[in-house]
Amino acid sequence: MSKALRWSSLTGFALVLAGAGLISAQDGAAKAAPESQQFRAKQIIGARVNLEGDTAGGTVDDIVLDEHGNVDYLIVANDKQKLVTVPWDATQFNVDKRIAVVNIAPQKFQQAPTYTVEQYPVFSAPAYRTQVYKYYGLTPHQQRRMIKRGTVVVQ
Repeated sequence: MSKALRWSSLTGFALVLAGAGLISAQDGAAKAAPESQQFRAKQIIGARVNLEGDTAGGTVDDIVLDEHGNVDYLIVANDKQKLVTVPWDATQFNVDKRIAVVNIAPQKFQQAPTYTVEQYPVFSAPAYRTQVYKYYGLTPHQQRRMIKRGTVVVQ
């Protein structure tokens, strides 16, 4: 085999190996990237809500969408059939098991402000939004964007 032919074969083999490595790296990157989950309303409504310690907190009675069509809150019917607002960001939703897990102590959840279907709060009111998010240790989306821009000072 001539030196030029050997060099050409080795170069071709190296390119094949490099190409396989590139494909493998791309496959690994695709697997490592988190997939965005999409939910249908009927998968969420009626789902069980579990609190810390795998304690039952109630069931999802309704969902509230923000002005952009994103799920903003879950409305949870607790064991006393009172309604509790829970920010979507405070939940980890398992669509296969139809369970929303809220990382909050059961005692604190029982003390959360409640309401009835006859007297819904104004979900979009800034004061209500801040109160609910703070209760779960979160910052509302709009406020987070303003903090990043430097237009709101965190106290």
